Amino acid sequence: MNYLKNGDEDLVIVSASLNELLAEYHLYYQKLRNFHWNIHGRNFFELHEKFEELYTDARTKIDEIAERVLTLGYRPMSNLSEYLEIATLAESKSNLPDTEMVKDLLQAHQILILKMYETTEKAEKARDEGTIDLIGAYIRELEKTSWMLAAWNRSGSEYLKEPVLS
Repeated sequence: MNYLKNGDEDLVIVSASLNELLAEYHLYYQKLRNFHWNIHGRNFFELHEKFEELYTDARTKIDEIAERVLTLGYRPMSNLSEYLEIATLAESKSNLPDTEMVKDLLQAHQILILKMYETTEKAEKARDEGTIDLIGAYIRELEKTSWMLAAWNRSGSEYLKEPVLS
């Protein structure tokens, strides 16, 4: 891919990492659909809407990740069997209480963020600024979403530290 000014050996590593992230995002997407369909109880309206917002965002990211792999000159994985083979995210039960659904998502976010860190490290070694920029924005967004879900799932300020002064 002449227009990228990178060596193929560098980009194959980045593409492989992006494909791993793509697999994780597919399982995350399905987890969100599961929770959206199966939420019940007092927080139904709030979480039903939130889960839909999150799976819509995940669907967009899935497309962007696959298109980034194509931009780098490689083929994105596109079969569920392949995703299930390499993803570390696990499927979720459909009958979880609302607070357990949120805890499950927060655990999924940890896995996704770690995979994104790995991908950006590989992209940095390859001097692949496009991937760094794309995934960096995803990290920022997912960290904020994680903070909001964690705040929803806790009472008071039990998770906040005191301000640090210099």
